[in-house]
Amino acid sequence: MNGLPTNPGVPGMPAVPSSGPQVAGDLAWRDLAAALAAGWRDFLAMPRFGLFFGGVYVLAGLGIGWAALAGSNPTWLIPAIAGFPLVAPFIAVGLYEASRRRAGGEPLTWRAVLGALKGHGDDQILSMGVIVFVAFSFWMIIAHAIFAVFMAESGVGRDPLAALLTPSGLAMLAVGSAVGAVLAFAFYAMTVISLPLLVERKVDFLTAIIASLAVVRRNFAVMLGWATLIAALLFAAMLPGFLGLPVALPVLGHATWHLYRRAIA
Repeated sequence: MNGLPTNPGVPGMPAVPSSGPQVAGDLAWRDLAAALAAGWRDFLAMPRFGLFFGGVYVLAGLGIGWAALAGSNPTWLIPAIAGFPLVAPFIAVGLYEASRRRAGGEPLTWRAVLGALKGHGDDQILSMGVIVFVAFSFWMIIAHAIFAVFMAESGVGRDPLAALLTPSGLAMLAVGSAVGAVLAFAFYAMTVISLPLLVERKVDFLTAIIASLAVVRRNFAVMLGWATLIAALLFAAMLPGFLGLPVALPVLGHATWHLYRRAIA
């Protein structure tokens, strides 16, 4: 276990530190399948919440796309769409609460589920929301800087697609994709466990982020696989005019909750 102290009586559960959440170090690929199956069952059991949050996500995506197209520079559209999944974990907070309540046999009311955004009255989830906004803004700035480096002289002209197929355009897409993938994974590592943890427990957001990073570090291959699966499913769901997102987002949100429960003792 990489020389880390373990939690007595809980196999494979090293301390995060000793005063923090106990993190699993033995996640397996079957845990991803189990999480997806549990997420699908949650969606079918309470579809009204999933369709609501999925609908909010779709409207947010359409708004971002409209804002990018309405601007004077259409090159904002590609980074906006690429960075759009960054906001998904924050929108899924209500789904985490719905799954938590269903598992615990607690009443499933709109007030309780929507109230999850307020956390435990300590603004920790809202602080994570600020981090989400800053991360998305940071990505947009970096993406535009990459465009300026590769396309400053040629620009996009009247045919943005043709410009992207030039050597400069292809180089820009390659570098932008690589940089975007690194940033997206770093953000995923910070939020995949921290947001469900903040929904369930009264901890500060720094402790939650540390726990999330620890889960990813100690189960890197499996958590990388989960990130890849999330990205692939969200991208596929976005292609037909965002129409698949009202199902894909809630299923993944509920599934992430169940994966969190497996990862945190």
